[in-house]
Amino acid sequence: MLCCVLNTVVLSQCNENLVLAHGCDFTQRRMPNTSTRPKRGRRNRRVPREDPARNELVSRSLESAQQCLFNQDYGTAFVHYLLVLNLAPVLKDFASESFRFTLFKWADELDSLGRIQDLFDCYEQALELFPTDEVIINSMGEHLFRMGFRDEAAGHFHKALKLKPDYPEAKENFYRVANWLVERWHFLMLNDRRRNHKYQQAIQKAVEGGCNTVLDIGTGTGILGMCAKKAGAAEVYACELSKTMYELACEVVTANGMNGRIKILHMKSLEMEVPKDIPKRVSLVVTETVDAGLFGEGIIESLIHAWNHLLLPPQSTQDPSRPPSQAGRVIPAGATVFGMAVQCLEIRRHHRLCVSEIGGLATAAAGELHSPVSCSSEDDSTEPYTTERLSRLPGGYTPLTEPFNALDIDFNNVQELEGLCSREVSRVRLPVTGEGLLDALAVWFQLHLDQQSSLSTGPKEDTCWEQAIYPVQTPHNFPLRPGDELIVEISCRDAYLRLCSVAVARDGREFRLDDCLDPDKPRNNPGPSGNPNPSLNAEAELCSALACLGTEQSSGPRDYTMLECAEMALLNNQPYHDSFRRALAKLITNLKDARSVQGPSQGQGLEVMPLTDPPSGPMDPGPDPFYVLDVSEGFSVLSLMAASQGQVKAYSSVEKTQHQAVLRRLARANGVPEEALEFWLNQVEDEQAVLQRPSREKLWSAIILDCVETCGLVRQKLMEKATLARCLLEDGGQIFPERIVLYGMLVESDTLLLESAVQGQEPTLGFNIAPFINQFTVPVHVFLDLSTLQCRHLSDSVELFILDLMNTNANYTNRDVKVQASASGRVTAVPFWYQIHLNEEISLSTFNQDSHWKQAAVVLHQPLAVREGDWVRLAVTLQKSSISISASIEEEAGETGTVDSVRVR
Repeated sequence: MLCCVLNTVVLSQCNENLVLAHGCDFTQRRMPNTSTRPKRGRRNRRVPREDPARNELVSRSLESAQQCLFNQDYGTAFVHYLLVLNLAPVLKDFASESFRFTLFKWADELDSLGRIQDLFDCYEQALELFPTDEVIINSMGEHLFRMGFRDEAAGHFHKALKLKPDYPEAKENFYRVANWLVERWHFLMLNDRRRNHKYQQAIQKAVEGGCNTVLDIGTGTGILGMCAKKAGAAEVYACELSKTMYELACEVVTANGMNGRIKILHMKSLEMEVPKDIPKRVSLVVTETVDAGLFGEGIIESLIHAWNHLLLPPQSTQDPSRPPSQAGRVIPAGATVFGMAVQCLEIRRHHRLCVSEIGGLATAAAGELHSPVSCSSEDDSTEPYTTERLSRLPGGYTPLTEPFNALDIDFNNVQELEGLCSREVSRVRLPVTGEGLLDALAVWFQLHLDQQSSLSTGPKEDTCWEQAIYPVQTPHNFPLRPGDELIVEISCRDAYLRLCSVAVARDGREFRLDDCLDPDKPRNNPGPSGNPNPSLNAEAELCSALACLGTEQSSGPRDYTMLECAEMALLNNQPYHDSFRRALAKLITNLKDARSVQGPSQGQGLEVMPLTDPPSGPMDPGPDPFYVLDVSEGFSVLSLMAASQGQVKAYSSVEKTQHQAVLRRLARANGVPEEALEFWLNQVEDEQAVLQRPSREKLWSAIILDCVETCGLVRQKLMEKATLARCLLEDGGQIFPERIVLYGMLVESDTLLLESAVQGQEPTLGFNIAPFINQFTVPVHVFLDLSTLQCRHLSDSVELFILDLMNTNANYTNRDVKVQASASGRVTAVPFWYQIHLNEEISLSTFNQDSHWKQAAVVLHQPLAVREGDWVRLAVTLQKSSISISASIEEEAGETGTVDSVRVR
């Protein structure tokens, strides 16, 4: 009946507001300066008359809107609200909250139905009524971001923040989209003085040598184009595909007095034509469209198009007298690619399965599992490499070969560029110089800017680039030793450089690494420590594998399942699964004991079935099962671990059909009854409503929430989900985890400063760039490996905040924490991580060697000087599952420094 009461109140307020809007009170309002004499010729405004029919229509429409809301007919309710607020704008303040709620619900429905244009039409209609409503603007930005319109989303988040600078949701969203729009390497590159200076020198030399018309491809902030103009180029053009970076470049160029002197185009260079976009061919192209794998940003395709359509012909040896202004050239002039075979546990555990059991479940039946990063000739849809900074990998790496020359490329030779992808596959035989397991090929390059100057991206260089990693994707481990030869195939397909370890040569015999792939054949995976199975030492394992490779031929195409790199690391996290195994067993034991006390009808005398002796045959239909729901993101075996307990009906949120098939195979192989494991999303109509009862009469015994993202942040709306989950638990049921404790410390790290913003007071190469790109500074750094981060610890770790998912009354919104400096220095960041408590006895840390989680940190804009023994106050606030941290220290003179807030989603 509450709805009827609310409707009565709404109608009463509506009629009252209508009287105020159209009745006598309105006629008594006085306009400004009514005591002064009106200007000559101005007519007095007519007093609006009350319109009973209009009032009745508004009143009935508002009543209908409320009734439609009650019936969850959000589309009709939205139409009624549009009518009411257009006819009676005076009701906007009164109805704004209900209107927002209706809009958001209706937008979610339209989104689920794929009616995208209708969704955005509704938002445009809403913004016509509420053009300065930061909540609606932010919500529209969220929809834009989810659909891939990142530039447009950023504009909405930025506008919402201008309207309300302390709006946490808009701030968090802007930080999130800023990482997409202005990637962190932009800051590293602009802070790389050596790189900047070498590019400037090469451009200046070329321009002074006669290259007076310049095109900057992929201009970014516009720095290379400005270098050309500063060097004296007569005409400078630049192109940029990203709308955000294009607008940023325009601002930077204008601020440096070059507006109108550099023409910036918002387009891909592949779409440029002469004379449509630039009046004539240019004599110099400058670009840095290279990634860690050199070709990943499309430099080959861009340069082929430039030579054919935008550049003057290259200098010819047959006509050396032609002046440089009439010949074309490219900076950089070329590159040399290097590679090296490495052993690295961190790479291994992110790309292939390294364990033979997961939480007591044998993994052999899963088939071949690996990451989507592969150079396999069978699947061109996979990415051939990922990127890592080898010097910062936890556990380090071991070179197994000397660096080798993989490729030389001349960017000033169009025939060589055009023939690159049609080159025959080349084979390189690499002498093995170190002993270890083959995990990857690490690749870097030397970029030749001209004949005198070059830049290296090698692992031992202090560079803004990472290295490209080509992981080995085989189900077997291959211990190499000095004297072996590793055979590597090098090719270039789809303009990607591909390096694939294909074989090992020993004692005059050659064994292919991708043979003998039958998943049913015994294999020896390294454990979580990276060591092979103790039953076979490395030598015996290799002999066994080589014997298999030498006698068996692949019987057909490879049967494998791809998981994301983070999902592979999670599967290899044995402490994580063992902890959940013990926590689940304890909970089920307690619930069975509770039922046995209540009487035989509730399942008296049930025993916990150990995972080492799984149940066989169908589940006993007698006692009621315990219902367990796993809503972990991505691929998870926790539901299967729960089902293997016996008398458990487990539901998994795994969505992909191929991944569900893996879980079913594992269930059969481990004796878990088929009916004990089901897939929840196959039964839930609305994916947004995952948290609901298993059936109308039943409640959950356990709900497993995915609380921390791999990047190191708390998941969005975690506490809201926990609140709902508590309402769906049976007596004695539990949420996993039950509690999360946030820890942090004070550190000094120049590395984090360089990755967060352009540093220093001096202009970059004399250009004013920092104020513009630093608008996209994000105070939160994610995907950190704190164990290898270059930093000085200035304090011990300290408990910052507690999130209690099982006890609402134990939570708080604000907490002040005092941290004593253990050393003198400059506090530049506050890294943080979590201790995840599954129950009172069992917990996991996101900061240990086996963790699949990374850490995160908040970075100060201005370092905070501390002396040993000083106290720093950290103010921690929780708002809608977003944690903000600020820090300050009071010196004797009363100075105060503050850490910018960090949003831990």
